[in-house]
Amino acid sequence: MNKVAVAKGDGIGPEIMEAVLKIFNAANVPLEYEYVDMGKWVFDKGYSNGMTPAAQQTIESLGILFKGPMETPKGKGVKSVNVTARKTWNTYANKRVFQTLHGVDTVFSKAGIPIDITVVRENIEDTYGGIEHMLTHDVALSRRFITQPGSMQVIKYAFEMAKKKGTRRITCGHKANIMKLTDGLFLQTFYDVAKDYPELKADDIIVDDLCMKLVTRPDQFDVVVLTNLQGDIVSDLCAGLVGGLGFAPSANIGDHISIFEAVHGTAPDIMGKNIANPTALLLSGLALLRHIGLMESAATIENALLYTLEQGVHTGDFGDKAVQSLNTTEFSEAIIANFGKVPENNPKPMLENQPITPTVFKLDKNPMLENSENINETIIGVDMFIESNEQPMVIAEKCLQHTFGLFKLVTISNRGTQVWPTGSMYTNLVNTYACRFESVGEVSVTQTDIIELYRHLAQDFKICSTELLNVWDGKKAYSLAAGQ
Repeated sequence: MNKVAVAKGDGIGPEIMEAVLKIFNAANVPLEYEYVDMGKWVFDKGYSNGMTPAAQQTIESLGILFKGPMETPKGKGVKSVNVTARKTWNTYANKRVFQTLHGVDTVFSKAGIPIDITVVRENIEDTYGGIEHMLTHDVALSRRFITQPGSMQVIKYAFEMAKKKGTRRITCGHKANIMKLTDGLFLQTFYDVAKDYPELKADDIIVDDLCMKLVTRPDQFDVVVLTNLQGDIVSDLCAGLVGGLGFAPSANIGDHISIFEAVHGTAPDIMGKNIANPTALLLSGLALLRHIGLMESAATIENALLYTLEQGVHTGDFGDKAVQSLNTTEFSEAIIANFGKVPENNPKPMLENQPITPTVFKLDKNPMLENSENINETIIGVDMFIESNEQPMVIAEKCLQHTFGLFKLVTISNRGTQVWPTGSMYTNLVNTYACRFESVGEVSVTQTDIIELYRHLAQDFKICSTELLNVWDGKKAYSLAAGQ
C-alpha cells in the first residue's frame, strides 16, 4: 500500500482535506497518510521555510506530498511556503487541467463550446527566483533566470504528457518578440524538443495574443507550455473559463518528489464554516491517484463527482441559486452516495489499477544541470549600472575619462532606452543608468580588466550592479538597448 505525506494547510485547508480524504476512504483507495507540519503556524514557530525538519524528511522519504492551501505570513520577510516547496524539491512542471464541468455554468458552457486545456507551467525559474535588489531608493531590480536545462525539463515533460494524452496540438506561449534572450531560449528549446515528436502539431504564440484567443476561442487549444510567471497568469485565466479557482487542480511534477494541491488560497473569511468547495483539491487528489497508477479508484471517484455536478448538486460558491446549496460535508457525502454512477457527459474510462511505488532516490549531492556543449567564450566588455541624477551628456563625459585606452563607451541607457550618444529629450529618466563599455576592437578582455574599469568609475559614481558582455561562438549573448 502506497504511503503519501499529507499537509492539511491553513484557513479552509483542514476542512476540504478532511472532505477529500473521506471520499478516498469511502472508495477504499489503497493509500496510507502520514501527516506533516507545514503552513502559517509553522512559520509562527520560527521555521523560516514554513515546514519542520521532520516534515521535510518525511516528504523526501515518501516522494509524494498532498497539501491543502497554505498562507505565508505578511510582513515577516519570509518566502511563500508553496513556492519554496516547489523549488526545494525541483518540481519543475506545474500541470493544471481545465475542463468543462457540466453543472458548472460558464459563458462557454452555455454557448456549447467545450474546453479541455492543459497548462504546463515551468515551476522553478523566471522571476520566481525572488532575487531582487533596490539599486537606488527609486529603482528596484528583479533578476529573471531562464535556463536551457530547466526549460528542457519542463518542455520534455509537456511533450511526453501530450503524447500520452493523444493531444492534437501543443503550443508554446512566450514573449520572445521582446525578451529575445530569455523567452527566446525557452522558445528555441521548445522547437528543439519538438523535433523528437513529429506526430504532434507544435506551434507557438505570443502570450498576449494567447490570452486574447483563450477568452474568445478556448476550444482551439489543447496543451500550452509557458514560462513560470506567464504560466501562472494564463492558468488563472483558464480557471476563469471553467468556473473559477474552485475547479482548478494542480500537480507539481519532479523527478524525485511531486506535490498535488489546489490552486486557490486559504479563504480565511469562510474558515471553520464548513461551506468551502472541495472540488479543486479533490481533482488534485485524483491527479495524485493517477500519478501512482490508481486508475480505477480515480475513475470511480471522478465519475461520481461529475455525476453529482450534473445533477445540480453544488456548494454555495456556484450553481443554481434557486437550488439549496450543500455544505462541505454534505457535498462530499453526495459524491460518495453516487459511487458507481456514470455521468452523461465525458465519463472517465474504468482502467485497471497499475500501482506504482514512487522511486525514492537517496541523493548524496545536488544534481548539477549543465549543457555539456563546448562553446568558445570571450568577454568583450561590461554593462555598468550606476546611480546618478545627472543628464546623459554629463555622465558620458565622466565615463569617457576612465576608459584608459582599453575600453570604449558604446551606449548609455535608462530603463532600457538609449539616451546617449543619441536619444530624445522626451525620454523620462530615473536615477539609474546602464553604461555599456566594449573593448576597443571588440577583442577579449579579462575580469581583471573589468575590475580595473570598475575601480576607475567608482571615483565618480556609485556602481549598483554589473553584467559581463559575453560572446559565445561569435554570437553576442546580450541584448541591445531600445534605440541603440
